[in-house]
Amino acid sequence: MSKLWGGRFTKDTNKLVEEQTASISFDQKLANEDIQGSIAHVNMLVSTGILAEEDGETIKNGLNTIKNKLKKGELSFSVEHEDIHMNIEKWLIDEIGPVGGKLHTGRSRNDQVATDMHLYLKHHTETIIELVHETQTAIVNQAGNHIDTILPGYTHLQRAQPVSFAHHLLAYFWMLERDKERLKDSMKRLNGSPLGAGALAGTTFPINRDAVAQDLGFDYVYPNSMDAVSDRDFILEFMSIGSIMMMHISRLAEEMVIWSSQEFQFIELDDSFCTGSSIMPQKKNPDVPELLRGKTGRVYGNLMSLLTVLKGLPLAYNKDLQEDKEGMFDTVETLEGSLQMLAPMIDTMTVNVDQMKHAVTEDYSNATDIADYLVTKGMPFREAHAVIGKIVLYGIDHHKFLLDLSLEEYKQFSPLFQEDIYEVLAPEQVVANRNSYGGTSQTEVQKQLSLAEDLL
Repeated sequence: MSKLWGGRFTKDTNKLVEEQTASISFDQKLANEDIQGSIAHVNMLVSTGILAEEDGETIKNGLNTIKNKLKKGELSFSVEHEDIHMNIEKWLIDEIGPVGGKLHTGRSRNDQVATDMHLYLKHHTETIIELVHETQTAIVNQAGNHIDTILPGYTHLQRAQPVSFAHHLLAYFWMLERDKERLKDSMKRLNGSPLGAGALAGTTFPINRDAVAQDLGFDYVYPNSMDAVSDRDFILEFMSIGSIMMMHISRLAEEMVIWSSQEFQFIELDDSFCTGSSIMPQKKNPDVPELLRGKTGRVYGNLMSLLTVLKGLPLAYNKDLQEDKEGMFDTVETLEGSLQMLAPMIDTMTVNVDQMKHAVTEDYSNATDIADYLVTKGMPFREAHAVIGKIVLYGIDHHKFLLDLSLEEYKQFSPLFQEDIYEVLAPEQVVANRNSYGGTSQTEVQKQLSLAEDLL
């Protein structure tokens, strides 16, 4: 069967070339967007008098019939017709006859596919924003239950200072909030319509690009037809935001893996988000957070792949741009799938409050507070820092933690120590004293939680 574009050719396409250049195996995901764009295009052709109203209605009815048949699984995609645009056009002609061939008046597959991808990413960006919102809600719910729960905070993965578990969780809320803001801002670039740019230079027909843009919910049209068909910045921006988001998800997933280990036992993940071992019956593996951590790599890879594809392309459209879709689809599906698992996993995890409390009573993470204590007694901080270093070394050598040392032992290092040192060193007091804005004190965490709830 000859191609819809085959009039200039004297030979059939080589089968290997046909298989390698066809994109229908993946761009079939754009079917709904392609039909949506085509209906808006037909509306414009009719309103400008380029297409008779009767033909326009026939074409729109045919497109809606195809949409319903696709939904019911009654149509089969053909590699011979290369891509989603040509498959739909062929079905349309089969459905309504030669009048279906008028659909392509005043447009090219180049502006058509760019429009499809704008529409696709607009829809899925809105979905991902909703999923981020759900994940943030799960974080806020857990944080609200654990303002008074204390665990070691870490730097360099070494115990640093006690913090509220709510404070620790809310750090991820703000990471996701920035991701959400980036997604919302990216909608400005997604809301431009390429349709009407033609292959690269516009069209001789008196089209109305603004009318099509309005019909499709776009805010503006691309002012340069060559840029319209060759721009993939909006996909790169989405992939970049997705990469940052997956990095945030991966960091939280890593903490979940560590916290749920036998060595930490800070949390226990719900059984429904874990798997077992085929040989070791005692195992409960945190496969979901591990998988989230691993999927970050493929999202990074999709971004680097498209950056590399685009880096040397001359204007305007080139076949290389066919490589923009699979990574885009994969990034969308990875982000949506990851967020759909993350929110309920956070919601259902059990927090081992006693184990966290035990951890902060058997370390030296309250050492900084001794230094602050001596500063309030008049000692310069740098001198106090040296004194506390010696006290910590003494404690390690004598197998004692700071709360275990007697007042006499403290006075060996400075006469400024008094009985009130033990109040200062209590983990609850260490946390409560950090009441600067954004700090981990219960008062500040409650303010932060209220702010997060307001944003949601």
